[in-house]
Amino acid sequence: SSRQKREPGMKKIASLFAALTLGIGIQCAAFAQGIAPDALVKSVTDDVITIVRQDKAIQSGDTRKAVDLVEAKVLPYFDFAHMTRLAVGKDWRQANAEQKTVLTHEFKNLLVRTYSNALTQYRNQHIDFKPLKAKPEDTDVVVRTEVRQPGAKPVQIDYNLEKQGDDWKVYDVMVAGVSLVTNYRDSFGQEVRNGGIDGLIKSLKDKNKQLDTTVSAKK
Repeated sequence: SSRQKREPGMKKIASLFAALTLGIGIQCAAFAQGIAPDALVKSVTDDVITIVRQDKAIQSGDTRKAVDLVEAKVLPYFDFAHMTRLAVGKDWRQANAEQKTVLTHEFKNLLVRTYSNALTQYRNQHIDFKPLKAKPEDTDVVVRTEVRQPGAKPVQIDYNLEKQGDDWKVYDVMVAGVSLVTNYRDSFGQEVRNGGIDGLIKSLKDKNKQLDTTVSAKK
């Protein structure tokens, strides 16, 4: 199926950008208003990578500790409602208010667990930050980076951020030109066709239960 073909590939490349993606949001509010998004991403990412490299528990595969880290410091700085709308696509219009709330919650949990698992695989990739091509008044920007690691081709990773008030929030990540968020759209669309919005919700809940079981097994 399309889901079976796509999702494993995203899992493989997740380890390349997990620390970067997580780093975008941590302590965003601590930066002064007006700082360039690329400078913000670089500064915070450097801090996060330093922490991960020193945390032996996360390096040894302690996914629960990684999940706790993400939930405590990252969630406020991602626009999960925007991310979920993008992932569900045109079928979002079929969902009522309660279903949209549940979809956003379950998709958030799926991404958090995916990032957390990938974070335990992070090692010594080198990150190059590209010059930001944006105007000072822009409120929707792309921060471009390239991840290099020994024995592999560089991977381009682009971050879509939107300014909301004084803060920048991530709403998508592009890995080698593939959107992390819309990569789910085909499989989500199939779930809706098979069982409606409630069928998609059930599928997400089942995936999160499986991931929670994996996390518990690694304690």
